[in-house]
Order: sequence, then C-alpha cells, then structure tokens
Amino acid sequence: MRFPRFIDAVSRRSGLPTEQAGVVARAVLQTMAERVTGGANHDPAGQLPDELDPYLRGPDRAPAAPPAAAGPAEFLRRVANRAGVDEATARAGTGAVFATLREAVTVREFQQMVDALTRDQEGGVSPAVPPSVGD
Repeated sequence: MRFPRFIDAVSRRSGLPTEQAGVVARAVLQTMAERVTGGANHDPAGQLPDELDPYLRGPDRAPAAPPAAAGPAEFLRRVANRAGVDEATARAGTGAVFATLREAVTVREFQQMVDALTRDQEGGVSPAVPPSVGD
C-alpha cells in the first residue's frame, strides 16, 4: 500500500481530514515504535510497506529507548501529545491506523507487530484496538 493510500484509508476510517489523519498516523506509528520490545528483530518498520518506513522514522522520532510498560490510556496520551490533538481524536486515529495496518500487511505480520508491543501491568497489549476495528 502506497503512503497516500494509507493516509486516505486512515482519514476515511477515522473521519479526520487527510492532513490531520497524516499527523495522527505518524504519531501512532512513532509511539508504536517506542513501545515495541525485542530490539531490531521486532521493528515494525520491517513489517510495514516500504512507503511507510520513512514516515515511521521521520525526523521527529525520539531516539530509541527501552519500552515502558503502560496501558492503552498512556499510549493514547502519547499519541495525542505527539500529534497535538485531543484524546478523542487520538483514539479515532489510533483505531483507524491499526485497522489500516491490518489491511496493509499479512495476518502473520500484523500478529507479530501486536505481539511485539509491550504489555501493561494487567498483561494487556498496548494500545487496545477498539472492537470496531475488526469490522
């Protein structure tokens, strides 16, 4: 999936304008990259379409740090802060990004990305994908 189509899909799913969908998608991908455990072998960029790799590794990406265990609320807070949006917009965008990623990669690749995310204290995956994403 080419980058413009990815953002168009995120925009359509989230109801956000294309430009804002792009900003939120970058924030989600970058936050996801921070949360992935296991080092380079689990780098989500290796499982995303090549067109998204530079987007994931944009100039504002923070240096790699050990992932911090935190739940879905913290993931959404980080997305909202990074994108400069409110939590409701971050939630809509995050669900749309995960649904679009699920469509853009194989089932196995998507499962590997989800499995590589850090777990919260209750053992849940962060972020929690809203149930409507699977529809």
